[in-house]
Amino acid sequence: MIFGYHSIGHSQTDLKELKNLVRQGEGLHLEFKLKSNHPEKIIREVVAFANSSGGKLLIGISDDKHIKGLKYIDEDEYVITKNIEKFIYPAVDYTIRKIKVEDEREVLVYDIKPSPFKPHYVDLDGQPEHRKAYVRIDDKSIQASKEVREIMKGERRSRDLKFTFGEKEKVLMEYLDSHKHITINTFSQIADIPRKLASRTLVLLVLTSVLKVLPHESEDLYVLSAV
Repeated sequence: MIFGYHSIGHSQTDLKELKNLVRQGEGLHLEFKLKSNHPEKIIREVVAFANSSGGKLLIGISDDKHIKGLKYIDEDEYVITKNIEKFIYPAVDYTIRKIKVEDEREVLVYDIKPSPFKPHYVDLDGQPEHRKAYVRIDDKSIQASKEVREIMKGERRSRDLKFTFGEKEKVLMEYLDSHKHITINTFSQIADIPRKLASRTLVLLVLTSVLKVLPHESEDLYVLSAV
């Protein structure tokens, strides 16, 4: 499959269906943008959906769920699509639909697929060290931590991973017996190990399905996978 955009022209989806979608409000799989004049924000949402479980980005909808549409939709589509192609690495898979609304206006619907090639990055200047990955959490797109990026990379690999249950893992499990979650810094402190080792250990435990990670804007949370 060639990844990139596939425009399918005007959708058969009518205004009633669009209104039902907008009525849901923004969430894990749905984001609204009123205009295309902040393309860096739009590509961030596209990356977050691709790095998570996919979603729809509606252009021409205000945050308060007002369907305004776009007057010059071909121009908006051109600008957005060029920015997606230029500033996202690697390319993401998505489709574009156009839905007619009132006053000769239309809404752009970008349907972004969950990617098997994550992490995807916003790459504004072509410098790998400046790339930023994002993930979708509830109704927000947040920057992915180094650990979340490593987990996404590890999930692509087919190799079997194993870990040794040692003293630090024992301390971790005892802590999680009485706490809902743990952070890297807390694990580092209670196990008396360097933060780098705490990070590697938690990433490995996520990749072996012992734990799962809950990305957070300030500090990721790790919980037992059965939680």
